[in-house]
Amino acid sequence: MQKQTFKVEINDVGKRLDVFLQERFPSFSRSHFSKLNEENLVSINGKKVKSGWKLKLGEIVEVEFKEPQKISTEAEDVPFDIVYEDDDLVVVNKPQGVVVHPCSSTKNGTLVNGLLYRIKNLSGINGVLRPGIVHRLDKETSGLLVVAKNDKAHISLAKQIKDKTCKRNYLALLDGNLKEDCGEIKTFIARDKKDRKKMAVSDSGREAITDFKVLKRFKNTCLVEFSLKTGRTHQIRVHAKYLGHPIVGDKVYGKEVKGLEGQLLHAYKLSFIHPTTLKEMTFEVSNPKYFEDYINKQKN
Repeated sequence: MQKQTFKVEINDVGKRLDVFLQERFPSFSRSHFSKLNEENLVSINGKKVKSGWKLKLGEIVEVEFKEPQKISTEAEDVPFDIVYEDDDLVVVNKPQGVVVHPCSSTKNGTLVNGLLYRIKNLSGINGVLRPGIVHRLDKETSGLLVVAKNDKAHISLAKQIKDKTCKRNYLALLDGNLKEDCGEIKTFIARDKKDRKKMAVSDSGREAITDFKVLKRFKNTCLVEFSLKTGRTHQIRVHAKYLGHPIVGDKVYGKEVKGLEGQLLHAYKLSFIHPTTLKEMTFEVSNPKYFEDYINKQKN
């Protein structure tokens, strides 16, 4: 097992133990750490406490990640592009329409199925259904993802996402035109009370911050670059709707568009510090053809 140790600093005093750990490993849920706690793999100053324990200054938090189980997810030849690969990680370009990992509604044909088919080793600390997965993209969102090939890389990359040093930039075509050319969107996002499959801006949610910059304006749409400062579920899609200009083709937060399979949202740029070399790495990929074709049809 791999053990991680943290000392409670002033900014974390009063936080719940499970929240504290989830913030440091954002690819895991709070319930995941609650389960680890039930298995005596989480401690405060060497003693077992409840997951809701309120942290005190100077306390030592320890968490042990279980040895990875034998991966039972089926390997499949799922199409995706490998942009970069080394012994620690792989950067992939996920196509629109591909789910990142198996879930209750999707068992096969996911990016994880494809990774198992093409990559020999993947980190195991995220469980048998999400090996290597550090962060995610929605099914109908295309673009760059970094995948960890070992636990050391996974923990480093997850920490960078938590510390906001991993930079993720997206391009989206919005319905209508934003008033401002650039700005910051700062809200709180939680599950929609009326539809649990959706997210919504809510005072009871978690802080969500997105920067935006209009790159090009058309008569009825605008091309916008978004930069994530936090990583909430559906964050950019929810923030676009909050601004009154949902992403074109977003069936959940906007409206369905004939000829489009989903929203015109593409994770085109990704930057992070390599876990071993400690050098900054930046990757960029062009918009998919269907995205560019739709842009080219827009009237000025």
